[in-house]
Amino acid sequence: MPSYQMFADFYDSLTDNVQYGERADYIVNILEKKHNHNLGLTLDLACGTGTLTILLKEKGVDIYGVDASEEMLSIACEKAYEKNLDILFLRQSMEELDLYGTVDTCICTLDSLNHIVDEKSLEGAFERLSVFMNKGGYFLFDLNTVYKHQRV
Repeated sequence: MPSYQMFADFYDSLTDNVQYGERADYIVNILEKKHNHNLGLTLDLACGTGTLTILLKEKGVDIYGVDASEEMLSIACEKAYEKNLDILFLRQSMEELDLYGTVDTCICTLDSLNHIVDEKSLEGAFERLSVFMNKGGYFLFDLNTVYKHQRV
């Protein structure tokens, strides 16, 4: 993900309009309260600079993050260290995911899946993730539509 390597230092300022706290609350509420799902071990796929990962950890979620950008992960690690949080961050692409075990929940937010533009690669990323999802696990993600990318 070369484009993210160039602006990792600016990413947080570019996403300062994202209401991460509300997003973290929504994720916990939709899964635990609406779907009665215990988040268990949670993967933040394409976690970027780790802002959401850290907020969920502070809410008590057992979470770790994966991202393809070494620079983004470096910032995520610094932010977790500053908050004295023990969070594992792994450098991997979504398409070549290779975890050390299984997860109960996976989140992939801020339209990160839109960075996979080839349908076959997207299908491959879903297949890779399914290998590491426990039975009954949940995958919560968001996407932008073609309309939004072309017109908004």
